[in-house]
Order: sequence, then C-alpha cells, then structure tokens
Amino acid sequence: MALAAPYRRALIWIVASIAVAGVAIVAAWIYLDQNFESANGLESPRTVMLAPGSSAWDIAEALYAAGVLEDPNVFAFGVWRSGRGGALKAGEYEFLPGITPREVMEIVLVGKGLDYRLTIPEGLTSTEILRLLEAAEALDGDVTEMPREGALLPETYFYRRGDSRADMIHRMEAGMHGVMAELWPNRADNLPFDTPEQALVLASIVEKETALAAERRQVAGVFVNRLRKDMRLQSDPTVIFAVTGGEMALGRPLSKADLAFDSPFNTYRHTGLPPQPIAHPGRGSLAAVLNPLATDSLYFVADGSGGHAFAATLAEHNKNVARWRKLRKENAAPKP
Repeated sequence: MALAAPYRRALIWIVASIAVAGVAIVAAWIYLDQNFESANGLESPRTVMLAPGSSAWDIAEALYAAGVLEDPNVFAFGVWRSGRGGALKAGEYEFLPGITPREVMEIVLVGKGLDYRLTIPEGLTSTEILRLLEAAEALDGDVTEMPREGALLPETYFYRRGDSRADMIHRMEAGMHGVMAELWPNRADNLPFDTPEQALVLASIVEKETALAAERRQVAGVFVNRLRKDMRLQSDPTVIFAVTGGEMALGRPLSKADLAFDSPFNTYRHTGLPPQPIAHPGRGSLAAVLNPLATDSLYFVADGSGGHAFAATLAEHNKNVARWRKLRKENAAPKP
C-alpha cells in the first residue's frame, strides 16, 4: 500500500538526515583519525604540568592551551579509541616541535616526564651539598637533619619535579654505601686502617688535597706511608676544616695560628686520622686509598702547574717547597 504524500516526505527526510549524519560521522572519524598522526606546528619546546587526577579531557585541554595540540578533540578521541585513558600519568612533560597527538599520548602513558639534573662535585662538605639541594629547581621539602660528613656520594643525579630533598639525600647515601660495598672487599693488604669509615676519612683528605685523578693514588700512598710510620699527616685541608667546621671556604692562606689551632681535625697537632671525614669523597679517591700507589714518598707540595712535587726525604721536600715559594712570589709580582 502506498504511503500518503506527507508520510513519504517525512520518511525521505528521515532517511536523508540519517545519511547526512552518517556522512558527517564518517567525515569526523576520518578527520580525527588522520589528525591523530599529524605533527603540530610548535616552533619551540613546551613544558606542561599535568595535575594528578586529571581526566583525559582535562589533559587534552591543558595540552591545547599550551599549544602542544591543535585540536583537543583529536587527542581525546585517540585516547578513547586506545582504551587507555585511565593510564595517563600526571607529571611535568616537555613536548618538542613536530610531535603528533599519538606521540603525546605515548609520552603521557609511559610517564616519561621532564628530568632535572643535579651534579654534586667531589670534595664538598655536607653544608655545601645542602646549599645545592636548597637551590635545586623543582625539588620539594626540607632536609631536617644534617647528613653525616662523608656519607654522600658525589655524582650527577636526575630527578623529577616534586621529588623531595630528603629522598635525594637517601639516594646519595645509598650511592656511597654501594660504592664502598663494591670497593672495600678488594682493598690492598696491610693498610694502616681497619674500617670503611676510616677509609672514608682518608679518602676525604685525598679528595681535598688534589684535583688531579692521576695523582690520587700517589697522594694516598704518601699518607699511608706516614700513617705506617706514625707520622702526623700535616694536611692543610684538615686544618681548614678545623677552623671553618666545613661551613664555608677559608678565603685566605693558613696562618701559624691556624696550624696551632687545637682541634682533633688538625693533623699538624694530632697523629693519625681525624675523627670523621672532612668532606664527601668521590669514587676515585675511595679507590685510591684502598689501593694506594707503592711509593717511598713521605711529602708533597704544589708544583705550580696544578699538581704536586713528591719527595722521599725532608731535605728534598724543603727544596721543592723553596721552589714553590719562589714561583708563587714570581707569579704575584706585578708585570713590567
């Protein structure tokens, strides 16, 4: 039976509307699908902080506002189609020019956030390391207890925004513990100290005495010889630590009063090792004191080139000292 004209027109309108809607849906799907693989138009990297608890749409909006996405719908569609919207991770991310919405999604799914770098140089004291931590960008929290001198491993550490300063201290402590656990069993025989803590003390002195990696084992050998002979170490850095407590640089040459300063850290007045490390030594200095160079040297002094002149006798050492003083005087004299 034929439909009446009004019904036919209504049916035609419905069919046409469905067809148009179908075409629109297909067109939208194609648009979203193709643009999910299209690079953005960024000209420079963008850093975006994605807050905890953000939904996929919240993340899409934040990335769009930062210019990482050209259409938040494309990202939201791609995440929905992947079925992994609940796995997107909060954090701080850096997005490079030319990145696609799919690549953005993969970065946020993996949680590949922005890394920060903090380098702790060898030979710093606990106070100096805390200053670096306090100034470190993106770290949170305070360190409520001063780290034990010598307990932290100087190294380059990577971290994420929001990591705590206390956790960084724990990582440094674990690093030093790991290095000592590795090196201590392979130490040389008949060393003039018995514990890892004593090795740390001597390593901290070696660290402060020379900046040259090639000299560390020789400097360690000199101090080992002096300990075996029950000679005072007579190390200037121990006197500096005695005077300053490791709180600051001395900022001037040592004086006779400094050398006479009565402190258990003053190795010009006291025989043997100081009661604790005077700084945080690096792996190289620890390895040096645990396997020092076999040498007959008992003395060393700066040679003017960044290294040291070593001597087995006091007479030879005095000549080296005179040479160093002459060179220092010449360098200090005004140029004609």
